[in-house]
Formats: sequence, structure tokens, C-alpha cells
Amino acid sequence: MSLLHLAVISPLLLALLIPFLHKHFRKIHTGWFLLPLPAVLFGYFLQFISVTRQGDTVMETIPWISSLGIDFTVKVDGLGLLFALLITGIGALVVLYSIYYLSPEKEKLNTFYIYLLLFMGAMLGVVLSDNLIVLYAFWELTSFSSFLLIGYWNHRERSRYGAQKSMLITVFGGLSMFGGILLLNSITGTFSITETIAMSNEVVNHPLFTATLILFLLGAFTKSAQFPFHIWLPDAMEAPTPVSAYLHSATMVKAGIYMVARMTPVFAHSGTWVWLVAGIGIITLFWGSFSAVKQVDLKAILAFSTVSQLGMIMSLLGAGAAALHYGTIQDGYYIVAVTAAVFHLINHATFKGSLFMVTGIIDHETGTRDIRKLGGLMNFMPITFTLAIIGTFSMAGIPPFNGFLSKEMFFTGMLRIAEMDIFSFDTWGILFPIIAWTASVFTFLYSMIYVFKTFTGKYQPEKLDKKPHEAPVGMLIPPVILASLAVIIGIYPDVISGRLISPALRSILPALLDDSKAYEVHIYHWHGFTPELFMTIGVIAVGILLYKTLTKWTGVYRAFPEKLALNRFYDSGLEKLELGSLNITRGYMTGFIRTYLVYIFTFFVLALGVTLFYRNAFALDFSDVAPIRFFEVVLVAIMAISAITILFAKSRLTSIILLGSVGYTVALFFVIFRAPDLALTQLVIETVSVALFLLAFYHLPQINRKEEHMRFKLGNLLVSIGVGVIVTMIALSAHSNKSFKSISEYYVENTYKKAGGENMVNVILVDFRGFDTMFEIAVLGIAALGIFAMIRLRLTRGKE
Repeated sequence: MSLLHLAVISPLLLALLIPFLHKHFRKIHTGWFLLPLPAVLFGYFLQFISVTRQGDTVMETIPWISSLGIDFTVKVDGLGLLFALLITGIGALVVLYSIYYLSPEKEKLNTFYIYLLLFMGAMLGVVLSDNLIVLYAFWELTSFSSFLLIGYWNHRERSRYGAQKSMLITVFGGLSMFGGILLLNSITGTFSITETIAMSNEVVNHPLFTATLILFLLGAFTKSAQFPFHIWLPDAMEAPTPVSAYLHSATMVKAGIYMVARMTPVFAHSGTWVWLVAGIGIITLFWGSFSAVKQVDLKAILAFSTVSQLGMIMSLLGAGAAALHYGTIQDGYYIVAVTAAVFHLINHATFKGSLFMVTGIIDHETGTRDIRKLGGLMNFMPITFTLAIIGTFSMAGIPPFNGFLSKEMFFTGMLRIAEMDIFSFDTWGILFPIIAWTASVFTFLYSMIYVFKTFTGKYQPEKLDKKPHEAPVGMLIPPVILASLAVIIGIYPDVISGRLISPALRSILPALLDDSKAYEVHIYHWHGFTPELFMTIGVIAVGILLYKTLTKWTGVYRAFPEKLALNRFYDSGLEKLELGSLNITRGYMTGFIRTYLVYIFTFFVLALGVTLFYRNAFALDFSDVAPIRFFEVVLVAIMAISAITILFAKSRLTSIILLGSVGYTVALFFVIFRAPDLALTQLVIETVSVALFLLAFYHLPQINRKEEHMRFKLGNLLVSIGVGVIVTMIALSAHSNKSFKSISEYYVENTYKKAGGENMVNVILVDFRGFDTMFEIAVLGIAALGIFAMIRLRLTRGKE
């Protein structure tokens, strides 16, 4: 196993040790055992920057199910490395933060850190896997582990609700994406992402292209909370703050962004992809920012802010995908949108991660996140206030912070859309910069609400559960680091331009590899008096005006009908789904075995009957069949008459005798066909069965039959006839369609030679099928022990 593979699965391996570490070192916070791993992984992945900067990749493969094209292939390129650094770097800071945030006396830390490690390993698997099936396995593991993390405080009803909601929506998207993966494999014949990208021309011309594209986007949109699937993310804020800081700033919600970026070379040749990604993204950007303004919970503001920021990145990826239609591009004119997407991906992780941690500090030290109860905290928490200023100003796009630079590039990307002469962007494209500017105004507004409603204004101690004070140093270090990065990247953006952004561009837009200048990224503050600058000035001016007049216009939110809320549709839809499934279940779960047998046999008849005729498998060939003798016909008649008579028997004794006659007649057939061992076995079993039946039925109450005839049911007759006909057809077809020699010839030739036995049946049971026989005996032994235990239990209770 290579070091790369070990790096991916190391969080999963450490998760196995957490229960033992927690048990034997109870005096040490479990987080300290976890902290070194993401830190070491971050350092390990840093060494690949020199590789990806040159445009190279590292790939390691472990064969798995090679016959199906499924291997555990790990690939490090510019895009995968960027996400791996975010996952491990932010992960290390979140673990450090959680050590001071979560109390060992109040929380089940071993459970929390197991879930966190599962998620970390799953995310690394998603961003570094080159095989789509392996990627999908890790993708679903992120949904499962995030479900556990969001519902960590499972004693809270809202935590359980949020966890279920995120699971249902993201798993729906994951299953859709899995369908897309299978369709893509049917087109290309491979699960390798690298090979699929190389075959993108074949994919785009295939009839299944559009269906595959939509299924992939469903997976990406649900995971990255794009409209209208964004409704799970605000409810996921019921998770502990370290979880929110990790999942919703740098990892889980970025998985959909990663998938769109990774599959851009495959699907971006289509206008459908460009319009869906850019269009849904810009709608999500506006709706998220517009909804964030009316929130009163700090985490809710950040939740809708995350939805908005994800929409911004998604719209940039959609707009930048159009660059593939222009061939080689000098000076990166059209790929500025993708550059902005990658840049803002990094910036969002820094300022949003710090803001989530700031929110956790406020909640931890005051006991509330409700901005209606907060205010005047600046004097009590000056360091936290400084961190909040940096984070919110960066999120609002105010210089000199990093968010300002990526927001300016975002405006540039949106303006370039209107200039494109493809996919009708030259007409409808004008909507993108308009919506982008409007959404930016609301982004500025909710950023100001977050920081100034919390830290300035009137101090309200009577509404707080605790007297506010500054957080411990250990809780401040992670947000200080992230806020410092927001400042450093804002002042020196080229620190990451060539090392992280350019290599990621090579992965997202590989068609431009013949022009190395297209990947040269230079980011700086002053571009002159450009439209983007005036848009920013307008955002700040209008944003301040709206903030000052907040109480005069927020009534507009009450104008939206509650009945049209997406959450209402989700809740009512889920309720109707549960009610419908309950009614269906009640319809077929009657409690009667005969009803279940009708369902089983009906399906049996239909499935096998249709298959026989559809495959044209029914055939009759009696050329090698021995003649049927008279006494064989007599024995068959006896069996048939006995079996039919059982149905009309009026006493249990008569039924048992008739059933025994069927069994003994079968034993006579074995004698006629020269199988004395089978005949002896049948006679023994039949004798024991009849005796047991008589013993059991002796203790049952007498049959109390009313003076009425049993009702005739045509459906039951048809099912029974159908089963008999299908089984007969299968038997005759199996005899008539012999594609290869009977396996019996192998046993005839090898029974004595390989097993040293003369009785072929015994040798098959003991030697050739030895393990099968052993397991059958084990099953019988377990059943016998169960029966013995129940008998002893009943006897013991009787004595008591």
C-alpha cells in the first residue's frame, strides 16, 4: 500500500482506535490524540505543491475488482490537492477548537471523534479517487458520517430532524449521481475519471449525454445545497459548532463544487451544462443572501450565507465552463470566472470557518446566538470582535481582505458572460451581472447585521444566560489563524496564485494545456476605474442605506406566503410519503401467511413465466427420455389423489395419513429408480414426520367446523395452477436445454479416484460438499440449541 492510499484511509484506521484511547486515557481529552493526524496529513500533502505546480500528477493504484474496472486509484493533481489541503488544514484547526469547545464531562467524545474521522477520511477519498465507483462509495460515506455529526446531540428533536433532512436530500442526490456514473460507464466503458475526460468527445455526442449530465448535477446540487435543495443546510446548523465550521465551510458542502469542477472537462461542451450550473448557481446566490437578512440566529445567518456563497462559486464554474468553447485563450480572458471560483473557494474556507468559530465562542460564552438578545459585546470580547470584523468584511467584499479580491473577479466573470456569443448568453446573459450585484448588496447587508447587531449597540445582560467574557486562548487560536490568512491572502494574493490556483485551473480546464499562459494567474487590488470598482462602490453605498433603514423595509419578507415555503413542501411531502407507505404496507401486511404466499407465488409465476417466454427458453426434447411404465402412472395417480384429498379432509388424522401416503409413494419411486439410500432416507424422514405430526396435533384442540362450505377462490386456483405449470415447464426446459455436460459425469469419474469412496452420494455430501454439509449441520445444531433453550425456559417459568 502506497503512502497516498495510507493517507486517505488513515482517518478511518484511527477511528478504530479512538474507543480504546478514550477508555484507557480518560484524564486526557480525546481530541489531543486526534489532532496530530490532520496536521501530519496537511504537511504530507504540502510536498505535492511542487509537483502540481509543474502541471504533473501523482497516481497510485491498488487492484480491487479489476474485472469490472474498479480499482482503488488515488490521484493527486491541482484540484485534488487544493481540496486535500482544505480538508486536512481546516480539519486540524477544527479539532483544536473542539478540544476547548466540547467538555469531556458533558459529551461522548469518543463517539464525536469517530464520526469526525469517518467524515475526514470520506472527504479525502472523494477528492483524491480517480475511480468513479470508489468515489461514489466515499461520497455516500460523507452523507452517512455527516448525518451522524449533525445528529450528534440526538436528544434534541431539531438535531434529529436536521440530520434526517440532510441524509434524505443528499442520499437522493447520491443515488442520482450513481445512475449517472453507470450511464457514463456504458458510454465510455471505463470508471476512470482520467480516461473519461480523454473520451469527452465521445460522451458529448452520445444519446445518453443529457440524462447523464442531469444525474451528475443532481448529486452535486444536493450536496452543495443549491436551490431548491438548499433547505437541508440551515437545519444542519443544529450540529455542534466545530461540525458546522468543518462541514459547512470547507468540506461537505464543497463536495458538490468539487464534482462540478472535476466533471467540467466532460460535460462543459454542452450548453445545458453551462446554463444549468451558472443559472442554478446565480439563483442560489441571490436567494441565499436575500434569506440571510431576515434571520435572527447567528448560525442561521451563516447558514444562508453559505448557501449564497456556494451559489456564487457554482455560477462562476458554469460561466467559466464556457471558456472551453473558445479553444486556446490568451491572458485568461474567459477563464477569469473559473479562476475566481477556485480563489473564492479558498477565501470562503478562511473567513467562513473563522466566523463559525466566532459564533461558537459567542454561544459558548453568552449562552445564546439570538441577535435580539445580543449587543454591546465589543467591550467584553475585543479579540472575538476583531475576528468578526475581519471575517464579515471579507465576506462582504471590502478591501483589503481576500474576499474583496475574489468578489471583484466574480463581477468580472459575470460581466464576461454578457459578452459571450454562445448559448444565447449575448441576450439573456445580461441578467447575470444584475442578479450578481443585487445579491452582493444583500451579502454586504447580512454581514453588517452579523457583526454590528452582535458587538455594538446596547448591552442586554438580563437576556443572557452568562456574563460574557473572552474565550480561552485555545479556542481563539484556530479563528485567529483563519482570520490571519484572510488578511495575508488579501494583501499578498500571489502567495497562492501559482501554488494552488493555477494547478487547479489545469485540472478543471485541461483542454487549454497547449497554452501555458492561460494558466498564469496574477491577482492584485488596483485595476483602475473599472465597472467592477463602481459595482463595488454601489454595493457598499446601497448596503449601508438598507442597513440604516432596516426596520422600514423588512416587512417585505412577510409578504411571501408561508404556504409556498420550500420547507413546507418538504415537510408535507415527507408526511404524505410516510402516510402513503403506511397505507400500502397495511394493504399487503395482513398478518395471514396464506396472503403472503399468494404474493410470493404470484411474483414467482410472473417473473419466471415472462422470463421463459421472453428469452424463448421453453423447449421440449423427449428423445433421451425412458418410457413411462404403467405402475409409474399408478403411483403418480396415488400421489395426486392423496394430495388433492388433503384439501377436503375433515379431520387432522385423515390429513396426516394422506400426507404420509404422498411421502411413502415418493420413497417407492426412489426404489424403482435404484436409489436405495435415498429411499431409506425418505422412509426414515417420513416416518419421523408422521409421528411428530400425530404427537403435535394430539395436543391441539378439536376442529370446530361450522355447517358451511369452504368458499371457492378463483385467484388461489389460478396461482396454484400457475405454480405447477411454471415448475413443470422449468423442469422440462432444464432437461431439454443442456448447454453443457451434466456435472454428474464429473462425480462418476472422480468419486473413487479423488475421494476413495464407492458411494457417490455419500462422497458428494462429505467430501465435495463438505463445507456445505458442515454448515447445514451447524444450522441444525443452532436450531436444536434454540429449541432446547425455549423448552428449558418454559419449564423454568412453570416451576416458578
